[in-house]
Amino acid sequence: MYRSHTNGELRIADAGEDVCLSGWVQKVRDKGFMVWVDLRDRYGVTQLIFDGERTDPSIVEQARSLGREFVIQIKGKVIEREAKNDQMPTGDIEILVTELSILNSAKTPPFTIEDETDGGDELRMKYRYLDIRRNPVRENLIFRSKVTMEVRKYLSDQGFIDVETPYLIKSTPEGARDFVVPSRMNEGQFYALPQSPQTFKQLLMVGGLDKYFQIVKCFRDEDLRADRQPEFTQIDCEMAFVEQEDILHTFEGLVKYLLLETKGVEIKEFPRMSYDEAIKTYGNDKPDIRFDMKFGELNDLAKNKGFGVFDAQELIVGIAVPGCAGYSRKQLDKIIDFVRKPQIGANGLIWVKCNEDGSYKSSVDKFFDQEQLATWAQRLSADKGDLLLVMAGPTDKVRSQLSSLRMEMAENLGLRKSDEFAPLWVLDFPLLEWDDESERYHAMHHPFTSPKPEDMHLLDTDPGKVRANAYDMVLNGNEIGGGSIRIFDKETQARMFDLLGFTKEEAIDQFGFLMNAFEYGAPPHGGLAFGLDRLVSILGGQETIRDFIAFPKNNSGRDVMIDAPSKIDEEQLKELQLKIDIRS
Repeated sequence: MYRSHTNGELRIADAGEDVCLSGWVQKVRDKGFMVWVDLRDRYGVTQLIFDGERTDPSIVEQARSLGREFVIQIKGKVIEREAKNDQMPTGDIEILVTELSILNSAKTPPFTIEDETDGGDELRMKYRYLDIRRNPVRENLIFRSKVTMEVRKYLSDQGFIDVETPYLIKSTPEGARDFVVPSRMNEGQFYALPQSPQTFKQLLMVGGLDKYFQIVKCFRDEDLRADRQPEFTQIDCEMAFVEQEDILHTFEGLVKYLLLETKGVEIKEFPRMSYDEAIKTYGNDKPDIRFDMKFGELNDLAKNKGFGVFDAQELIVGIAVPGCAGYSRKQLDKIIDFVRKPQIGANGLIWVKCNEDGSYKSSVDKFFDQEQLATWAQRLSADKGDLLLVMAGPTDKVRSQLSSLRMEMAENLGLRKSDEFAPLWVLDFPLLEWDDESERYHAMHHPFTSPKPEDMHLLDTDPGKVRANAYDMVLNGNEIGGGSIRIFDKETQARMFDLLGFTKEEAIDQFGFLMNAFEYGAPPHGGLAFGLDRLVSILGGQETIRDFIAFPKNNSGRDVMIDAPSKIDEEQLKELQLKIDIRS
């Protein structure tokens, strides 16, 4: 056998025991008369000692030849360390080595295999198999495994059935671009990789499975950001004979269970908020409610007071930033510079200091007196010592800008604490959104989302006002899951396709299989999908999902380790009847 124990297992109680260990060389310290080696595996580090007086001299010389990341096997006796290390679980013992076998030598790694490494992102992604040896990456992957196991346990205990759905499916026009796969056996035709198993899970409900789940890979060919990957993992779920409240109760329970089991955090409250309230109060549909700084609208208090910048704008809105009335001019200018960044796009902002003596100092003192500024402070629920930040502009634009500023201020003030968790549901989304470019409605979620029953009459008269029977779960300012009650009758689904600009022929061509299924007794059903990568990263207290993915792509969608995507040879292209035409 290669080992009798792991490298994180032995303790002082094991002193005197003969053991066999294997692993990677973390560090070699040669003191001339004695050599120490730190031996590492997934479970921890154990110190080995090669003592010139007690170890065969040839083995000591062999130990001196060891390099970083050599794979070795040793045999020896557990002894008590003279200089104990209370920073290591195995720090009370070391192994007096009697036998050493070099199982594999290793080139010097391109970066240090330490918790704090000198390797940049691209370099570590190129040598990801080395990066995985580092504690932070390994612990992230182990944590992901724990979360995944707990998800399976909870859903299985709730009666859900784990069912796999196909990866080679039909391309559909909704959502992001599909990744397409040519079919050799069906000339000129293509599969698409699924953006989600949406239609299949609905068909499983038609099939009578009642409760389905799957931890599944999904694929979207879209422009990438630091928190996006072209392939990602969903916890995909669907239930039959349910209303919205049944869905919310079930998956609220899942998140409470995961927080308790993986973080030891008990969640008592699980607030609910309408989409309209979220946009009006926080400027976006995934608000971070770990901190306050709610929006306050000031049109009635600040318009038509002789300040032209406000008078010309559609919305005047602000926030109260706690404890920042003492900001210097330099600090205030830094805030103004932030909102003027191209990605924010504001021209500037107005600030008001709520001084401890009850007075106010602002950048618009020339236009607003103390009494007027006091009404702003009251509207924004400001206390003495707070700083008001006020912006004005077109409604949608200025809300988005102030939302970005709110998050920036919270980040700077340390209010976005990774060990605090504040989940909520956002409900009552618009069913449709109008696109000026294509001059038609698009589904805000997807074409299978049911309208609110009480809004059905608006589909023919005012479709833009119809609310969706949809819901998003938000955790710490991130959308971690979303879903809806589905349309389950052919007539309503056909009406939805018509609103989205599909001809009858196009709808049948793209989704005829689903509409046909609805003719054979489809039950009321609904579901939800969590983004597992994002959920795990938030539970793990980090922002970037690729830290929790074993082999992530970079921001260009490339796997720099295996050099993918790559060209294929001419023979493969001929088999697929494909010709590459690269145009500038």
